Amino acid sequence: MNNNVSFPFRFFLITFIWSWILWTPLVLGSLKIIPLSGNLISILIFPAIVIGAFGPLAGALFGLHLEGGKGSIRKYLQSFLDFNLGWKVYLIPILIFGGSTFIAWFFPELFGEERLSMLLPSIWVYIPCLLFMIFLGGGQEELGWRGYALPILEDKFGIWLANIVLGFIWAFWHLPLWFIKGTNQTYMNFGGFILLMVGYSFILSWTKKVSGNKPFSGLYVHGLANSFISIMPTLTIQKNMPQIRFWIWVTLTLFIGILITVLRKKNSITNLSIMNNL
Repeated sequence: MNNNVSFPFRFFLITFIWSWILWTPLVLGSLKIIPLSGNLISILIFPAIVIGAFGPLAGALFGLHLEGGKGSIRKYLQSFLDFNLGWKVYLIPILIFGGSTFIAWFFPELFGEERLSMLLPSIWVYIPCLLFMIFLGGGQEELGWRGYALPILEDKFGIWLANIVLGFIWAFWHLPLWFIKGTNQTYMNFGGFILLMVGYSFILSWTKKVSGNKPFSGLYVHGLANSFISIMPTLTIQKNMPQIRFWIWVTLTLFIGILITVLRKKNSITNLSIMNNL
């Protein structure tokens, strides 16, 4: 922890401005504050959300430009081309997110809940779905969150507080999506989503560390987590539903994230003690 490190206000400011400018017209149209038809919102929602999700990258590039100019930006972007994350980072998140998503999706069936069908037309399109999620379906957010902001926050606050802060900010960055007609977020409890983002933050922080601080780990793990929802949905697309699967998913994710961080800190303390005794 280093209290002399500056909080990355400019990064968060540009991130929110970029994304919310793109999302706000859809919010205003959905709330009928401006004249946007439902059909037009349906057409605009996909490109607006995808492009808006590059807000964290815009924030990172802005910060890097002020700090070091074009050379630092080029070096930063090139760092995402290192795909040598190690087998643990490629395999363990499959077990973590595949297992937790499966439990949340399947467990309610044991108590009479109907099965939610896979969102993909066929399991054979899973790999294209995964690649889409990594690069355009959420993974692109990690060009800023874990690539730029996380190292600064962890240096300033330490692992625990940094990921709680980032998880909360990450969740609130998504807030406009709760007011756009047709998004999955309109069926989610926002408080539960905050817990999910904090859990994700802990897990993504750990996988980045295990990868040797390779920033592409964030894109891969984030995209992987999102891709499992396509084959094992955890959200019932109906209003005023208890969303049992969603709450199981949120709870498991947060618990796993906390457990991983506890073990990570315990291991760090043990290694430090060993070094001091040498």
